[in-house]
Amino acid sequence: MNISSISNQNLLGKLLRYPLQFIPPATVMPILQGKLKGKHWIVGSGQHGSWLGSYEYEKQLLFQQLVTEGSVVYDLGSHSGFYALLASVLVGSKGKVFAFEPHPRNLHYLKEHLRLNQIHNVTVIEAAVSDSFGTIFLEGDGFLGRISSQGEYQVQTVALDELIEKKQIPLPNFLKIDIEGAEMLALSGAKSILSKAHPTILLATHGAEVHQQSCQFLESLGYSLKAINGKTVQESNELIAYFNR
Repeated sequence: MNISSISNQNLLGKLLRYPLQFIPPATVMPILQGKLKGKHWIVGSGQHGSWLGSYEYEKQLLFQQLVTEGSVVYDLGSHSGFYALLASVLVGSKGKVFAFEPHPRNLHYLKEHLRLNQIHNVTVIEAAVSDSFGTIFLEGDGFLGRISSQGEYQVQTVALDELIEKKQIPLPNFLKIDIEGAEMLALSGAKSILSKAHPTILLATHGAEVHQQSCQFLESLGYSLKAINGKTVQESNELIAYFNR
């Protein structure tokens, strides 16, 4: 049930959401539905839809169709770990998940969720994914943290191709990318992976220019693109990219 789809502008939506404000942020709740039903979630780590099981509901269902048992999944922009947990369940004991997250707040909750749920097939990489190794500054509270020269947090950056070259991570079958405008940097730093391994990509873009550049880059590597929300590829900021064999 997609509880999150009920608008907070109508009476029903307001009534349903009213009690949620009284739940202390540190409360650990069981996730109520979906593949993660029964897993533990810290209320204050993200939207209430996470523990209600309705967070990005349609995208969740698509993710479940795309990620298969035994796969290697990269979660770029793992935030507090909802998709990392979901990927962990989907890939099973024979699969591996690599959760990339640079923001200190998000890392705290991500690690706590893995600990609370006794997850052992997820590796946390404390870095922002870019086109090279180095450091950058982030601004924002974690919900919408993004690269900024005026940012208060200095974090490490990594390039996926270099991590593969150093044999620090295995080649992926699937990438989920949601990194607040740094999509082209991450894709550029993974050109070799995309050219050789052809992982399927669930991509969220931020900004018209980044969207256009990302689409052109992926198409140049032989990928086909499809919007996931019924819009055209040009209109949508959420896409599936799959290699057109």
